[in-house]
Amino acid sequence: MAAAIAIVAASRRLSSARPRFLKWNAPGFRRICSGGLGMISPQLPEPESGCSSGDESVTPGRKVLETFKEEFCVGSRTITLETGKIARFANGSVVINMDDTNVLSTVTSAKSDGSRDFLPLTVDYQEKQYAQGVIPTTFMRREGAPKERELLCGRLIDRPIRPLFPSGFYHEIQVMVNVLSSDGKHDPDVMAANATSAALMLSDIPWGGPVGVVRVGRIDGQFIFNPTMDELSASDLNLVYACTEDKTLMIDVQAREISEKDLEAALKLAHCEAIKYIEPQRKLAQKAGKQKKDYKLSLVMETTLAKIKSLAEEPIEAVFTDATYGKFERGEAMDKITKDVRAKLEQELDEESLKVLPKVVDMVRKQIVRKRVIEKGLRVDGRKLDEVRPLHCEAGTYPILHGSSIFSRGDTQVLCTVTIGAPGDAQRLDSLVGPPTKRFMLHYSFPPFCINEVGKRGGLNRREVGHGTLAEKALLAVLPPEDDFGYTVRVNSEVMSSDGSTSMATVCGGSMALMDAGIPVREHVAGLSVGLVSEVDPSTGMIRDYRLLTDILGLEDHLGDMDFKIAGTRNGVTAIQLDIKPAGIPLSVVCESLEAARVGRMKILDRMEEEISSPRTMDDGNAPRFATLKLDNDAIRRLLGPLGFQRKKIERETGARIAVSDGVVTIVAKNQLIMEKAQQKVDFLVGREIQVGGVYKGVICSIKEYGAFVEFNGGQQGLLHISELSHDPLSKVSDAVSIGQELSVMCIGQDVRGNIKLSLKATLPQRVSEKKTSEDSGSVNVMLDVDAARIGAEDKMSAHFVEYESEKLDDSSYSTPSFIIRSAADYGAQNSATSKLVTKKTARKSLPRPYNESPVQKGKLSSGRSNTGNSTAGVVASLRNKKPIVASLMRKKPNEEDRNTMFANGRMREGDEGLGNASVQKNQDDATIKPKTLGTATARVGSLKLGDRVTAKVYQIRAYGLVLELAGGVRGMYKFEVNGRKDFELGNELNVKCMSFSSKGIPVFSLPEDD
Repeated sequence: MAAAIAIVAASRRLSSARPRFLKWNAPGFRRICSGGLGMISPQLPEPESGCSSGDESVTPGRKVLETFKEEFCVGSRTITLETGKIARFANGSVVINMDDTNVLSTVTSAKSDGSRDFLPLTVDYQEKQYAQGVIPTTFMRREGAPKERELLCGRLIDRPIRPLFPSGFYHEIQVMVNVLSSDGKHDPDVMAANATSAALMLSDIPWGGPVGVVRVGRIDGQFIFNPTMDELSASDLNLVYACTEDKTLMIDVQAREISEKDLEAALKLAHCEAIKYIEPQRKLAQKAGKQKKDYKLSLVMETTLAKIKSLAEEPIEAVFTDATYGKFERGEAMDKITKDVRAKLEQELDEESLKVLPKVVDMVRKQIVRKRVIEKGLRVDGRKLDEVRPLHCEAGTYPILHGSSIFSRGDTQVLCTVTIGAPGDAQRLDSLVGPPTKRFMLHYSFPPFCINEVGKRGGLNRREVGHGTLAEKALLAVLPPEDDFGYTVRVNSEVMSSDGSTSMATVCGGSMALMDAGIPVREHVAGLSVGLVSEVDPSTGMIRDYRLLTDILGLEDHLGDMDFKIAGTRNGVTAIQLDIKPAGIPLSVVCESLEAARVGRMKILDRMEEEISSPRTMDDGNAPRFATLKLDNDAIRRLLGPLGFQRKKIERETGARIAVSDGVVTIVAKNQLIMEKAQQKVDFLVGREIQVGGVYKGVICSIKEYGAFVEFNGGQQGLLHISELSHDPLSKVSDAVSIGQELSVMCIGQDVRGNIKLSLKATLPQRVSEKKTSEDSGSVNVMLDVDAARIGAEDKMSAHFVEYESEKLDDSSYSTPSFIIRSAADYGAQNSATSKLVTKKTARKSLPRPYNESPVQKGKLSSGRSNTGNSTAGVVASLRNKKPIVASLMRKKPNEEDRNTMFANGRMREGDEGLGNASVQKNQDDATIKPKTLGTATARVGSLKLGDRVTAKVYQIRAYGLVLELAGGVRGMYKFEVNGRKDFELGNELNVKCMSFSSKGIPVFSLPEDD
């Protein structure tokens, strides 16, 4: 005590002698040295030995974490196993490292007594987004339910470790795997399986490990071990192999038609690399492992087994040697046998035997079935060992679907359907490694009714996800490349009835459905399952005898040792999944199974090709339709609209699906009708090259007195003149169209200023004009129809006269002809007023702007002509006969007398459409006034009308026609007719007839037929 007091006093004197800044209590710092991690107080000097040891005294403020590591190489990768640093309370915990990827695996065991008849092993694999430095994009910004990839990785860990637990060990085991960090280069699944094996070795749980798991790829014929994700994408083989030192435990393969010979070589190389994981695990267990505990095992006593066997063996053998029994008949017979044995045991009051009765009855059944297979080579249903069950194939079951098929093998039946979608329908993957999307999906469904049971349908099921992924891998090898067929494909497999290997039936049915949908797959893919029944030496655990079974039943899967699912084409294997029940199978037996599977696969392919041997053509009305457009950014912006509104609107209105990616727009529709609707709407928003004569969908955006403006072809506008609205004359544009109305219009050309001219009547059926003369009324109606071809000819000539018009025409001296079209319906309200024309009052009718008010002269029906030459009697007669009235006037400054006598004075804007058709109706003293014949000196702009014959001189000769000169410097045009006269010379005088006027008011002439 005195010595201690002296030491404390000395330390206080030393502290008081130091400067103040040396007395500050600085925070502690961590030190890592040879596996030691601790907190060291700054006031104390570091020990000279930098390693933590068991006899080293732990000073205050220091936490020692004793860690153990094992480092080794597999292939070209360095791998590290570490324990003791984190998750120290778990029964066993290991962190495995490869480059910058770290995975933690922990193992725990429940404290229960294990009184059950199965092993409740649970493997939870989780990839959290922090491992790659990303915050989840979910609403809660947390990881949700397990994703498909996490379920698949959990199965990959479960399958190799489950067979190594001792028989009768039924305690609850939970394995939890977390990816701590990921560099995106390596897939953590294989690392997680090895870390789990090491964690089980460190725990006190009885287990027959360790195991080694390795991934093998092949690039350009060279096998590589533990390939990166980039190397794996270029590889034609993705093999995951798990084994002990001398036996195979699990195989999982995805390949591009690899041959059985190459696959056998890959398996042998994988075994040699996988065992490199085993010795480091043993060394780590020797350093930090726990002593194995004595757990209670649920075993059946020999006396109980013998007693129940004596009661049940004979009736069970009678049932399972009779091939006439079906799946459910055998089940009912087994229930009856169990019930009879239970009754006898209850009479004897044997409670111990009653507890294990179901388990022992199943053991007796297993012995009988396996013995019969080994000794006699006979199976439960009477087939030979290499015989495939009867097959039924049907393609195109439901024609309205994109693709459908039914495949039956024995009592196993699946219905497969195919749905094709746009590239945007691809599944988005939220995983640490691999591609961000998946364009081919196969969803496998195993409803309870397929085995005549009652059950609930929940979310993702591990079994359904695993079986669907296996079939997906098998079919993926024959799909066309994404550049050739970039659409999204979904295959649905609905199991209708199950009696063994529904996943391989899904492969066969899915292949036929893909061909039925017209997807250009290279060839068919088929699959079947190979089983194993073996006889093991109890002393050595080695297999003494075995039999391979082709196309196993569900019962043979349950009672056998192996379920080896192999799928492929005639050229090679595309997918494999091996699951076993014993603690390993020799690799030689596995390789022998490959040949048995190949023979059976060829038989199934022959039957499938009889039903459908090549992809169907997609010319059916119900077949899906696809269209791909390459657009610039502006066009895509118009197509999408704000927040994708326009695209969603098209999808909602048509039912088509539209996807946009890298300037490429993909349209997917269920049939041709929907595709046409979608393309029309896309063309309306985006636009396409405008061609004369092309028909386009448009919307009326505004209405003027001379026509309507139509928005079409991606926002472009064109003029739909009033004369192009209908074959019948119209007085108002609003009588035919309204704002917002959708209609189909034809492009008929451009005016002199480049404006697009549209026609609605060109898309309507042609109206046949009939000329009728009514002698009773004394009026004659003349309809001069100018067809679309003549209008197009005038427009071409007008384009050639642009220079002529700009230089020679003077708007003050040359007026554009205008016309007013009024129908009888417009005058319906004036019928009563017209009948009272005997009065001297003037009735006025307001016309639409910009037309001027046109007073109608009232007088007696027998009165003479008005100043304009049109009689009131003709007007009244036409109104009563419901016939249209057309007044064609030249634009000139009217005098006061003209204003009182004109029907209308319209005014055409510059660049507007010219006359499409005109009708002149005159009546004087019940006689018809015919067109005048004017000489050269009398032809004037104000007096020239449709049908007038004049004499003109050839002023210019153009490529498409002539420029004619009339009196007073008035010039017109004449277009060469097909197979008509073209031998004209300058100065020739011609007798021509006025047929129409161009958009600039230039008269268009033709040669009379009589000349």
